[in-house]
Amino acid sequence: MRSRASPVTGRERTAVATRHCYPGASMPWLQISAVLQVLLAAGLVTLVLMHSGREAGMGGLGFTPHSQGGTHVVERNLTRLTVAVAAVFGINTIVLFHLL
Repeated sequence: MRSRASPVTGRERTAVATRHCYPGASMPWLQISAVLQVLLAAGLVTLVLMHSGREAGMGGLGFTPHSQGGTHVVERNLTRLTVAVAAVFGINTIVLFHLL
């Protein structure tokens, strides 16, 4: 067992870096999660940009008369989809953190 003061040799440093940064068994999962993260980020940006003002964007398409008030069906579904994609994005971020 090494004491704390002993330096780490180059050979040990390479072994530690290889073991922690690139675990062989999880490499395909790392690549899959990284690609999924990029796709989720693009989708999330698109969904957030679709949320415009009250009378613009997808929410302003209407499907209910203005006299009824409340939230339009399209707005509500767009919000639900945005929250779901954001949740999956957050979970995938944590998975990527643990894979690295």
